Amino acid sequence: MFTMTNFAKRGRLSISWRACILLVGLCCPFPVVSSYATDSITEIQQNKTKKFRGNVLDEAGAPVTGATVQIQGKAGGVITDIDGNFTIEVGESDVLQITFIGLETQLVPVRGKASMKIVMKELRDELEEVTVVAFAKQKKESVIGSIQTVKPAELKTPSSNLTTSLAGRMAGVIAYQRSGEPGKDNANFFIRGVTTFGYKKDPLILLDNVEVSSDDLARVQPDDIASFSVLKDATSTALYGARGANGVILVTTKEGKEGKAQVSVRVENSFSAPTKMIDIADPISYMRLNNEAVLTRDPQGVIPYPESKIANTMAPNRNPYVYPTVDWMKEMFKDYTVNQRVNFNVRGGGSVATYYLAGTFSNDTGLLKNDGLNNFNSNISLKKYNILSTFNIHLTKTTEVKVRFQADFDDYRGPVDGGNILFDHAIHASPVDFPKYYLPDLQNQGVGHPLFGNMEGANHINPYAIMTSGYKDYSRTNISAQAEIEQNLDFITEGLTVQGHFSTVRRSYFDVSRSYTPYYYKIGFYDKESDNYVLQALNPDSGTEYLGYSEGPKDVYTQIYMQAKANYVRKFGLHDVGALLVYQRKEELLGNAGSVIKSLPKRNQGISGRMSYGYDSRYFAEFNFGYNGSERFAQNERYGFFPSIGGAWMLSNEAFWRPIEKVANKLKLKVTYGLVGNDAIGSDSDRFFYLSNMNMNSSGRGQVFGTNWGNYKDGISTVRYPNEFITWEVAKKLNIGFELGLFNSLDVQFDYFREDRSKILMDRSFIPTTMGLEASVRANVGEAASHGVDLSVNYNHWFNNKIWLQGYGNFTYATSEFKVADEPDYAAAGLPWRSRVGYSLSQQWGYIAERLFVDEADIANSPVQSFGTYLPGDIKYKDINKDGKISDADLVPIGYPTTPEITYGFGLSMGFKNWDISCFFQGSARSSFFIDSEQIAPFNNPPSTTGSYTRKTALFQAIADSYWSEEHRDIYAFWPRLSTESIKNNTQVSTWWMRDGSFMRLKSLELGYSFPQQMIKKIHLTKLRLYANGTNLLTFSKFKLWDPEMGGLGVGYPNQRVINLGIQVDF
Repeated sequence: MFTMTNFAKRGRLSISWRACILLVGLCCPFPVVSSYATDSITEIQQNKTKKFRGNVLDEAGAPVTGATVQIQGKAGGVITDIDGNFTIEVGESDVLQITFIGLETQLVPVRGKASMKIVMKELRDELEEVTVVAFAKQKKESVIGSIQTVKPAELKTPSSNLTTSLAGRMAGVIAYQRSGEPGKDNANFFIRGVTTFGYKKDPLILLDNVEVSSDDLARVQPDDIASFSVLKDATSTALYGARGANGVILVTTKEGKEGKAQVSVRVENSFSAPTKMIDIADPISYMRLNNEAVLTRDPQGVIPYPESKIANTMAPNRNPYVYPTVDWMKEMFKDYTVNQRVNFNVRGGGSVATYYLAGTFSNDTGLLKNDGLNNFNSNISLKKYNILSTFNIHLTKTTEVKVRFQADFDDYRGPVDGGNILFDHAIHASPVDFPKYYLPDLQNQGVGHPLFGNMEGANHINPYAIMTSGYKDYSRTNISAQAEIEQNLDFITEGLTVQGHFSTVRRSYFDVSRSYTPYYYKIGFYDKESDNYVLQALNPDSGTEYLGYSEGPKDVYTQIYMQAKANYVRKFGLHDVGALLVYQRKEELLGNAGSVIKSLPKRNQGISGRMSYGYDSRYFAEFNFGYNGSERFAQNERYGFFPSIGGAWMLSNEAFWRPIEKVANKLKLKVTYGLVGNDAIGSDSDRFFYLSNMNMNSSGRGQVFGTNWGNYKDGISTVRYPNEFITWEVAKKLNIGFELGLFNSLDVQFDYFREDRSKILMDRSFIPTTMGLEASVRANVGEAASHGVDLSVNYNHWFNNKIWLQGYGNFTYATSEFKVADEPDYAAAGLPWRSRVGYSLSQQWGYIAERLFVDEADIANSPVQSFGTYLPGDIKYKDINKDGKISDADLVPIGYPTTPEITYGFGLSMGFKNWDISCFFQGSARSSFFIDSEQIAPFNNPPSTTGSYTRKTALFQAIADSYWSEEHRDIYAFWPRLSTESIKNNTQVSTWWMRDGSFMRLKSLELGYSFPQQMIKKIHLTKLRLYANGTNLLTFSKFKLWDPEMGGLGVGYPNQRVINLGIQVDF
């Protein structure tokens, strides 16, 4: 049914309605046009009149058809045509009044003007605004829960990964990015911090009501998003029962709308470079300090680089292959790379069916150099293809069918071990032991392979050889198909609708690696006079000249989801009532599970409901529940009931508020409390806690039959003991908040929250060894608590039709603590500081480092440190329990938690005529991270998970600038006494390596220009916009070694600074 309320909700008219209203306005003998034709014209002509032409647009730049244009204080007027144009006779002192249902009235003085573009803002009437909530939409004024929404336009960043734009954008969302490598650059994010020390800590993510992973969310295109909501409290998430304890992210994609086809194309080209590269010391310093590192630990030791080697390396006419000085970072990585993105979408339809079709292509490349050494390119190239289609079909006036299809395809080519590993290799390779490759000597002219440099044994890291010796291709496919049918049952009772939903998701992945084994060489003989060298092959029998073939994992996954829903919304006078009942069932199956337990289908089902009541738009109450079943638990614990309740009071709708409503246009108080569950308390291997798990081929439990060891047979061992009482993790959530509006321009939302998490699964630590149990025993005994506040502020103001300003900001403080942890009785042992109870869930324990030892006397007069040999210049720790030795008993909580307790973001956008500019800052505070000293210790061979290479870590400039030495006994130097081997005493987690994780960065900056309508309509366009933007442009932090957002180990693929150029064309 068409009503004026529905008319206003649409914001502006479709092409069909514009034409209808225009026709009615021109043909009717009595309304506005006729009135203008008689009285108004005569009156204007008595005053020196002129023709005034205007073009009326909405905030999105689309024409407003059917708007009424009249002279303020006078009768008559005209109506804008289908393109939003109008012409009217006016006097020099007249003011035009332009009105349209759903848009704010505009007053336009015409003095000194003959034409003007007029932008009409949306009438933000909260009585009609809706917010996406669990399984439905609600009027914004009646929403009781803590829900944060963000405009999809704010998520548009020059990145093909949506998760990288979340940091600082929404109150309550804590996000950080640890890598900038294409395909591996997902941000980690939590809602209101980390609230459990159990298995699953991240939120539930729903894309068009279907659960997806963070990888799937990363591929969603901002151009295709209709709404993005974060559900934070119990009332908002209770309907998701067992899945909503960690919060919920709801994303809905766009649908079609009635009218002619509207096409939008966005093309971008971006330049990406590291936010910060590690500064490496020069090769001469490397050799001299390497020698010092040997002698300072052993004065009789053999130095690796004689003075003649150093002198020859410094010689201006040196042979760079004999005396190499390799900057592996410069040899392997470019200063920047270029990426492209294209998005195309079209929407439209008629009264029976509407459609939305979209496609996106992005090409993200890496920083790896390709110098033509091979006939293949091993640089990272990640091509993503996204397709989305949605069709809404009205079978009858009361029956609507919705069909949605979405597909994502990734094609990747890059180094076999990935870009992150190559950055790690470059940090752990010597700059002076060998070149990346040799030019052929006389004996190796015409060989069919590169002559890569190495040392005796051919097992030292040559990162360039590893980078160029092969590549990996992978293909990932993710397809989702959905069908919904909704039936309006007003003929039974007004306000009742039912809906059925079916969806399926199919995913697949495979990769193939192709590589050869490099031939390695070293200098066998060098004649300095002739400057000729003879190479010696190091692995002549194991090198290969052809690309081998290796298959990687193959993953196949399918998901089926079904949902049935009944929704009732009705108004009885001053009473608004609503009810919702939802049944849902999900099944997942892996095609390559690898074990019997994982191969079984995973299933869960549940019923959820909501009952809401509102009186006179002033008082609101709501009850929600989720009743869910999970296969993980025994029959007696299989189902859980999770209720919540909330209420709100809209003070600004009270009669006593009217005297101040022009100042404070809105004030709503709200409170919610409830329970939410979490059944993701273990890995896929721990699915059935009520069943035992036995290893029938345990080599550690085998026996030899007879005297022949060849008759050894594996035994049987217990992997898990059955426990029929393991059950849900439960979160009790309280939220108290208010929403405040001032001067119809400033909106403030504040929430205080507290959560008590109980029944967290833990390993029991009080099981006596005399019981002889082989596997650990687990039970729901852990408890945790968290609390904090989140605040969001938005300001919007139009100074006139040419200038507008928007300011926005948000702040989140979220802290947590252990309440019950199954741990030894530290208090009884006299070590209360060892207990985790009362400390943050992401708190780090370590030693308090006092300083570096001064000399042998200092060591002799200090407590004994039980971490191997140590000398003057090594780290001295504090004896906490005063027992005269440093041991585990001296571990204490140090620093802030590793997850930020404070996150924030603020920005400003403004426009002048056709120009717009915006900037956004994002930051975090109250967090600490710890430098992995073992991985950056110069000249060392630290542990590696990427092969059996011998590594020799580069010398960081920060270490070369500040380290302890016999000549400079700086007890507070950055680096302790040098060494060529790992010194266990110096690699302990301690305050010495602790750093402040706080930082603030200019996250984004954008400048855009939209061409005037009168110009672009000549070429049949409705919008033409050029823009330039950037992300991660500036960073403010005390930490200077690498990007502080990467945390304690910054030797991987760095986060990226992006400069982007784009064009958007709508027609």
